Amino acid sequence: MARRRWYRRKEWLIPILLLLFFASFGVYNRVKPLPEGTSYQGEWRQIASNDVKFLEDSTYSVDGQSRSDQMIFDELFDTIGKAEEFLVLDLFLVNGYHKEDRLYPKLSSQLTEAIKQQMERHPDLKVVFISDIVNTTYGSHEAEALAPLEKLGAEVVFTDLDRLRDPNVLYSSVWRPLFSWTGNSTDGWIPNPMGTNAPDVTIRSYARLLNVKANHRKVVITEDTSLVLSANPHDASAYHSNIGFRVDGKIQEDLLESERAVFAFSGGDAERFPRFETKEDVENPIGEARVVTEQQIQDAVVGAIDDATTGDIVWVGMFYLADRDIIDALEDAAERGVTVRLILDPNRNAFGQEKIGLPNLPVAAELYETRSEHLSIRWYQTGTEQYHSKLLYIEGADTSRIIGGSANYTSRNLDDYNMETNLDFRVDASSPFAQSVDRYFKKLWTNDGAVYTADYEKFQEDIPLFKLTLYAIQKLFQVTTY
Repeated sequence: MARRRWYRRKEWLIPILLLLFFASFGVYNRVKPLPEGTSYQGEWRQIASNDVKFLEDSTYSVDGQSRSDQMIFDELFDTIGKAEEFLVLDLFLVNGYHKEDRLYPKLSSQLTEAIKQQMERHPDLKVVFISDIVNTTYGSHEAEALAPLEKLGAEVVFTDLDRLRDPNVLYSSVWRPLFSWTGNSTDGWIPNPMGTNAPDVTIRSYARLLNVKANHRKVVITEDTSLVLSANPHDASAYHSNIGFRVDGKIQEDLLESERAVFAFSGGDAERFPRFETKEDVENPIGEARVVTEQQIQDAVVGAIDDATTGDIVWVGMFYLADRDIIDALEDAAERGVTVRLILDPNRNAFGQEKIGLPNLPVAAELYETRSEHLSIRWYQTGTEQYHSKLLYIEGADTSRIIGGSANYTSRNLDDYNMETNLDFRVDASSPFAQSVDRYFKKLWTNDGAVYTADYEKFQEDIPLFKLTLYAIQKLFQVTTY
């Protein structure tokens, strides 16, 4: 009797069916439809000079001594203190967990207290707080900064990350069918990766963490104004260098709608989410702005760089630069003769943990070696803090383009895995707003009055093969935050 071919043997059937079963979870969750209202692009809205303000936090050194100038959280607390009708917050990291290696400002508890006081002053104030389950270390404990607000009547919603796509097909294929439905408990016994002063966590928290994705937005909206930031009210992040915008007017409606979408798909009570309308007319506009979230941010950034022409200067201030579409756009711009100037974090520190320069070192080496005639790179001179900004500025003769907010330039941030919010501006280059962004970049680039940045050669090194290999593997399997 002839031997049967391998694919006719019944013993192969069960493993093949199991493989297809698990693979189907990974593939589906990589490409499944996004929740309605995500990957959002708002309409262009006219803005006046007094409708927009650029915000910055900078840590730098003078005569070898570290100093910090901070605007963002002063503006945030002022915004909260003026809210009387509604306050919507969508903030990623809101906790006081760290390694206890130094004293940090208690940003998270200050935020909680500011909201509590405003709720007591205005009992009818409608407060909605959207956040990420990272603040519960993925379900192992309550969110210490948010629980008191919920007890006072705030609508606290943790983003339903399971509704989002999964970046890592291999891990998702196992995690979705075997672990995603198991829930969690508060009897953790494993050290918390967030810090030594954080509660212990469970194995299930680590399993969910490894399916790396987040609601990474930093947005605050009231009836008077709105903030879109790169900064988190997280104690250990207090000294990071960051940027942000305060915007008023019609664009607030678009920000509110983009947040309503997250609130809705995460199970929030629709009756408790505020509605808001403002006037359309703007006197003496300086330009226009729009809201972009998730992959629409990538489209806006690539489009803006592609539109740059000789004579323009493309400035980028970025914590993580690894998105291939944006890297290609920068290379193409330099090849066209456009001046490109990058200020990057050297990726050597993350909350007291030493890092090995990924992803920025290999990306910077590629850009510098292939396009150095028109492309220049400086490293932000970080200590134990980070250059956490996420900002594009295209300096034009008449019109400037400014795009900034929460999104790093990585596949995870821009390919519809994370939740992100940026603002996209097209404004008169001579306007006070554009000039404030212009001064920011030139101050950092030239070390005007202090030491902000260092030459490319100071942090760059010959990249060992193991780093390049690790970077390639991490990018391929998307097992990191970039």
